[in-house]
Amino acid sequence: MGRHREFDVDQALEAALAVFWRKGYEGASYTDLTQATGVERPGLYSAFGNKEALFRLALERYNEHYLTFFPDALLKPTSREVAEHILRGVVELNTRYPAYPGCLGVQGVLAGSDDAEPIRQALIQLRADGETSLRERFEQAKAEGDLPESANCAALAAFVMAVTHGIAVQAKAGFSRETLEAVADQALSTWP
Repeated sequence: MGRHREFDVDQALEAALAVFWRKGYEGASYTDLTQATGVERPGLYSAFGNKEALFRLALERYNEHYLTFFPDALLKPTSREVAEHILRGVVELNTRYPAYPGCLGVQGVLAGSDDAEPIRQALIQLRADGETSLRERFEQAKAEGDLPESANCAALAAFVMAVTHGIAVQAKAGFSRETLEAVADQALSTWP
């Protein structure tokens, strides 16, 4: 009979998420993870698997608990409201926690060794999936007459994603929420 788990798995996953968010995938050591979770290495391995598996679970949690503004944005009635909801959500999320500003996904894509390539590719795919959803929503807006016939929906989706990632990088660099709101305002001022 196995040993009874003596820790809250949900709390441990949230603590691991905070470490990855602050330090990135490669910057987070197993020592960092055990200290943050209060769980010894064998317990973490037993509950979550290796570091990559733990990161993937943390990323899933991040998407489900922190990126809810993105699918909510896709339900907005106009393309501009979609873009605005995403940009405002990104500014809010990336400045919400002073101890770990920026974006978990963006940090993981920007740097990485060959060993971390599977994680980097998973993050790239996640971003691509978001951009595809956004492009499809803008195509719907164009078909409904909300965007002009000349609108390039793929370019608009790439633009919004590029601005969101730029906001994340600037947040990590210590830019103020006020400055990032101004960036969002500037991006929205160009909306077709």
